[in-house]
Amino acid sequence: MLTKNQIKLIHSLRQKKFRSLHQMFVVEGVKVVHEFLNSNYDLVDVFSTDTSYSKYNSNFTEVNLKELAKISSFSNPNQVLAIFKIPLPSLVNWSGLVLALDAINDPGNLGTIIRLCDWFGIDDLVCSETTVDCYNSKVVQSSMGSHTRVNITYLDLETNLVDSITCYGAFMDGVSIYEQELSKTGIIVLGNEANGISKEIESLMKVRLSIPRSGSLKRTESLNVANAAAIILSEFKRNTTEK
Repeated sequence: MLTKNQIKLIHSLRQKKFRSLHQMFVVEGVKVVHEFLNSNYDLVDVFSTDTSYSKYNSNFTEVNLKELAKISSFSNPNQVLAIFKIPLPSLVNWSGLVLALDAINDPGNLGTIIRLCDWFGIDDLVCSETTVDCYNSKVVQSSMGSHTRVNITYLDLETNLVDSITCYGAFMDGVSIYEQELSKTGIIVLGNEANGISKEIESLMKVRLSIPRSGSLKRTESLNVANAAAIILSEFKRNTTEK
């Protein structure tokens, strides 16, 4: 049976300060929960209307639809909600192709970018300390389980971007990504939705890239950062994959 303490804990994990305090986060929905259950993430509790989850023994609590609605952040809960432990951070492999985010604010954008890293085989995603928490429930849902295959690390970008590695920054006035020679290694940096890459990080960029606008009017001010990430990662992979 669902207890008051369990309800209180699950509700508290909607806030970053309590996720940090307890080192836990919430995952909802059959597909996404299964991604985490089949990964190296440690399960704390699983709550479901489906008794097949009883194989998780003491970690399983059977709930009815009314109880699931009490703990879910969804307007229409999807069978299962689980709590997992936040893993310890892993070392970044700076020798590969790394994506770095400077102060991304929107959870949907971050979740989509995590998913894109998974799709394009980017093992390491480095986030500034001012970027939205990757265990925010909206980030977890929009990444659709890709957390389990991407190493996400929060660092002070200004002190951790490696001088010996080429940093490619995304700017409105950069060289066209379709004309620039691209490497299999390096750090791709994307900036804040409203302000772009901060001045402190901009000074560390060795190559300024842009995605040129097409069409006759060219009045669109900017691309959504997740859309830009998709184009940039696709172009890096297209140009650096051995034929």
